[in-house]
Order: sequence, then structure tokens, then C-alpha cells
Amino acid sequence: MKSNHPSVFNFENSYNKLPERFFSHVTPDKAKQPKMILFNHELAEELGIDDFDPELLTQILSGNKKAVGSDPIATAYAGHQFGYFTMLGDGRAILLGEHIDHYNKRSDIQLKGAGRTPYSRGGDGKATLKAMLKEYVYSEAMNGLGIPTSRSLAVLKTGENVYRERIENGAILCRMMPSHLRVGTFEFARFYGTKEELSLLCDYTIKRHYPEIPDDAENRALLLFEKVMLRQIDLVINWMRVGFIHGVMNTDNTSICGDSFDYGPCAFMGVYDPKTVFSSIDENGRYAFGSQPSILKWNLSRFAEALLPLIDDDLDKAVETATEKVNEFDSVFDMKFDEMMLLKIGIDKAEEGDIELAEEFLRLIRIHKKDYTHSFNSLRLPDLYRDKSMVPGVEFLDWKKRWTERISRGEGKGHSFSVMERYNPLFIPRNYFVEEALNLAVEGDLSKLKTLIYNLQMPYWYDSEMDDSLFEPIGFDQNYQTYCGT
Repeated sequence: MKSNHPSVFNFENSYNKLPERFFSHVTPDKAKQPKMILFNHELAEELGIDDFDPELLTQILSGNKKAVGSDPIATAYAGHQFGYFTMLGDGRAILLGEHIDHYNKRSDIQLKGAGRTPYSRGGDGKATLKAMLKEYVYSEAMNGLGIPTSRSLAVLKTGENVYRERIENGAILCRMMPSHLRVGTFEFARFYGTKEELSLLCDYTIKRHYPEIPDDAENRALLLFEKVMLRQIDLVINWMRVGFIHGVMNTDNTSICGDSFDYGPCAFMGVYDPKTVFSSIDENGRYAFGSQPSILKWNLSRFAEALLPLIDDDLDKAVETATEKVNEFDSVFDMKFDEMMLLKIGIDKAEEGDIELAEEFLRLIRIHKKDYTHSFNSLRLPDLYRDKSMVPGVEFLDWKKRWTERISRGEGKGHSFSVMERYNPLFIPRNYFVEEALNLAVEGDLSKLKTLIYNLQMPYWYDSEMDDSLFEPIGFDQNYQTYCGT
């Protein structure tokens, strides 16, 4: 039975209580002919809105009807984009409010592509159907992989044309996230606001995301930095585990709560090469697969700079303290990366020589240009791959002999294979199949897209129905480029 209660979302608007410098009140554009294209029933159930009238949801999520309790805003932030600082803000995203679910969990409900805001900088505030469907695919893929991420609740066509390189269908994505606070939010407060406003933002962030930091802690800003650094390290380690390339790791895309978000020119790596870049705007490889750790450290350094006035009143002391904390990054990241890479080859209790064993495997698949995901899985499931990803030559046979002897010790092969199963996805959103599904979807055929999304929800377990989407055509990635979607 459909609920007749008018309040679909259980909205609060805590962000709106910050100084108005941090946001602008806005009204979403009304869509001409809104049509629901994709709706995430699983997420709707988690949010507790699965029993509402679909037409009411369509009207709210298209901007045509204001939800009860909503106070729509666009948030202000700055950021370093490709190393250069600039003023930014939500140029095509509108935050409807913060939904509180059955478990008292707070989530931003945001519309992307709902019209211009004061931060649009000459843009039209709109979004294309293909770009919004892509974000739906990638955010749900990351969720299926067990990696913290924004979620996609719905994609709707607006009934309007959007003008890019060609005329495209206009669309809106409804995105859910623990919050849209980012390093760029703190950069904005640091360089455009007052120390008091920066302090208010810091207190708000701690209360919302890191309540374990006590009110009477000696240096709450420094503790916040440390917490964010650890969450971001875990996030990027997870990206490296599955071969994900964000493509535009600017500071405004670095989440304070530690989630992946803004799936513009992102992609998953096929053939293993740390220099892999798919983003059309990353001409110098700044955000290449293997550069993501160093870029994360750079972004976190900008976060530390933004917090300096709160770390110590004496700027020199603040810089010294923050630098010491930033310098902990390398050892923590390297330790966690090594642990992750050992788990990918089935070792959860390290011994001397194990790190070198993992590094040698990466070297072999790099020089022989083998697929990253398939190579790890072929160790455990050689029959499935039928020599599609096995590294040729005596050197690899020697490596495999040493690896087999290693995992046969301790708890044995069976245990190691179960570890590998948990840390190595079989199914990732491969570029060829994503493009094929998206191109069909914008023409009105959603069948391949829905099958792709279904498979991405269970990426660690083999199903024969996945066979058609496991192996993309050889060479497709060589000239493949991704775009930011704006």
C-alpha cells in the first residue's frame, strides 16, 4: 500500500545553520517532462522511502515539487584543480536537505543537473543523460565492491535538450552521500572567511563525522586532520586494490568523510601500467593510476594548510606541527598498501620475502602488459581464464612455483584462495561494456545497462551469466578517453 504521507524525506538542514558565506539559497529549475529512467529500490529501502508514490518521487527529484522540510541550497567551496587554486561551488548541484533514516543516519540528498546557481561560472547548470547514467553505474559499482562511495538514488530525464559538443538529452541525478564536505570547503573557509567561520566549520564537521573527537581535546583541528588522512588513505588503498582511476583528484573532490564521489572522467584500468590515464583533461598524467597516492598526500597538505589558524596561534608552530603530521602519510600508506597487495595474492600473515613476491608479480604483469584484474584472479581460477591473462615465460613459472610453495604453508591453499576471493573482484565496469551500455541507454534501450548494474552488485562471485562482460575486446582501452561530463 502506498503511503499518503506528504513527507517523503525526513529532512533536517543542519548545514544551513552555518554562516551564509558557506552556501546560497536556490530553487531547482522545473523539468519540462520529467521521466524516471533508473530508480534504486535497494537504496530507497535503506533510506525508508520505498513505499512512496513513484509520481510524487518523480516530481520531487525533478525539482518540480518542493519536498516537505526541504530548504534547497548550493554550497560554496574552493579548491586546487590540477594544482591551481580557484573559487568554485556547486555549479549544477542543489542540496535538497539532510535525510535522517530509521537508524538516525544522516545523508545529503542532492540533485545534479537541476539548474544554475550563483557558482555556475557561466555554465547552464544542466547535465546530460549519459553523464548521469555513468555516475549511477560507477557509484553503484563502488558500493558493490565494498568501497565507501556516494550512492545514486535515481536518474530522470528532464524532457529538455542540453547543448554540449552535440545536442543531448537533459537529465538529473539524485545523489546521496554522508555529506558533501570536502577539502575545498575548508580551503574556502580559510581563504575567504574568518578564523571564527573556519572554527565553526571545523566544529560542525567533527560533530557530524568524527564525534569520537572529544570537545575538550587539546588540538581538535589536528585530530580532525589525522582522522581524515586515515580515512582517505584507506579509500585510495581500496581504489588501488580494484584498479580504479578517479581521473580528477582535485581538492574539491577529496571528501572529508572519506567517500568516493564525483564520477566524471573515472575509469577502471585494464592492462596494468601505473601511468594509465583515461581522462581527456589530464594531459600530463597528474592523476594517473600510480600517482593517486602522491596526489592524495598533496591534497591533504592543502587541507593541513587550511587548518593552520586552528592548529596553533603561532603560524610557525602550526606549520611545524602540521608538517610532522603530514609526514606520517608515507609510512602509513606504504604499510597499508603492502598489506593490501599481500591479501591480493592470498597472504594475510606476512613473512620475510612476501613483499618482494608481490612486487615481482606486479613487475611481471607490467612488463608483459597483462590485465590487472584478470591476472590476480587467474592465479586462483586458471581454468576460467584459459591462458587469457597468464604471464608467459620461465620467469613467471619460477614465480608461480615460489608463490604456490608460500601459500601452501600455514593454513594452506584453501585459506589463501578464500582471502583472494574477498580482495580480488572478478567483475568490474570495463570501459567497453560501460560505453556500449550507456550508448544503448541514451537511445532508449536500458537492457544492457540494467544487466551491467546487476552484475556489479555482486562483483566477487563468478556467475556464468557474466561471461559476456568479463573480457572486453583487446586494444579497446588504448585510445579510450573519458570526459568530465559537464
